[in-house]
Amino acid sequence: MIRRRISFGSPFEAQVGYSRAVVEGDWIFVSGTTGYDYETMTMPESVVTQAENALATIARALAEAGASLNDVVQVRYILPDPADFEPCWPVLRRAFVNARPAATMLAAGLMRPEMKIEIEVTARHPLQP
Repeated sequence: MIRRRISFGSPFEAQVGYSRAVVEGDWIFVSGTTGYDYETMTMPESVVTQAENALATIARALAEAGASLNDVVQVRYILPDPADFEPCWPVLRRAFVNARPAATMLAAGLMRPEMKIEIEVTARHPLQP
């Protein structure tokens, strides 16, 4: 089985030493992803916008691996302030309307104070005909 690493060249990947995603067999593991706008390297203030950005980055990684948000089987949300979770629910519901993955929300500190949400997913490649 060949392990494939997916990287987008973010400075965090190089500084910390990780891949945006790793494909191992039928499984795709996407690293915890925050809401940075990687084109401008800025972090929006809104937790909802951060969630949207994180999901867009995750969707891009999954697409490069040959999958989509519909293939997510597990998702973990990490937020420093649990009160910020509920405003994100409509965004999360739209993203996972078909997948309906197993989910966990954890309250924990993140790497930088401006980070309000981090999302990590595990997906499985769609069945091949």
